[in-house]
Amino acid sequence: MLRALYTSSTGMYAQQLNMDTIAHNIANVNTAGFKKSRLEFQDLLYQTMARPTTGATGAQPVGIAVGLGVRPSATQTIFTQGNLTPTGNPLDVAIQGAAFFKVTAPGGEEAFYTRDGSFKLDSEGNLVTTDGYQVAGASAIDPQATDISIAPDGTISFLAPGESEASEGGRIELVKFANPAALERIGKNLYRATPASGEEQAWDPESDGSVSLQGGYLETSNIQIVEEMVNLITVQRAYEINSKVIQSSDEMLATAANLRR
Repeated sequence: MLRALYTSSTGMYAQQLNMDTIAHNIANVNTAGFKKSRLEFQDLLYQTMARPTTGATGAQPVGIAVGLGVRPSATQTIFTQGNLTPTGNPLDVAIQGAAFFKVTAPGGEEAFYTRDGSFKLDSEGNLVTTDGYQVAGASAIDPQATDISIAPDGTISFLAPGESEASEGGRIELVKFANPAALERIGKNLYRATPASGEEQAWDPESDGSVSLQGGYLETSNIQIVEEMVNLITVQRAYEINSKVIQSSDEMLATAANLRR
């Protein structure tokens, strides 16, 4: 009975983390480029009381083993495509396909990665994120430029003041990873590469047609509210039933303790 108490407590703890993950998903339902997370579980060690045996004196084809509960094993990031929403802003750009924007921190050289394409121009005309991270591959654009557009291959063009022909402002660099699920989330819609994610692989628009850019659009999060609400109900019921097992185990212990009364 004591084993059931500890086993159910692991279930409650696991479902608590599951609830935290779902809450984070729902909180970011309107975050551009956000990718939902899924908590994965593994069963814990087993206590073996009797092993299956065979022999001349007899055989026990099935043993006795009692599990000791569950543990969270991983938080999986699901990189399914989000919907594309038109914004009317020429500096907004959405990625179609499995790739990331490459950005660098202000005054630094470390590379970060994002799916959020809500870009702006800073005081020097550089294409940057909301937090000032500069977009790799983009050149400085005249702040007075008009008719700014981003082609499917990432090429930026604009019309400078007093000119009749469009000028190029570089080409936005996209990268891919062998294992994007292993990218480290660091907040601000940014990811950092890890040894498990592998090295970044530059996207070549001429040889890889599976990825393209859509100027004037933003990728919404891939959260499905109905799915998250169903998961929320499932987690709540799982938490309740684990607490019920603890209550039942406690009642059984109380009954055993009162046998002599």
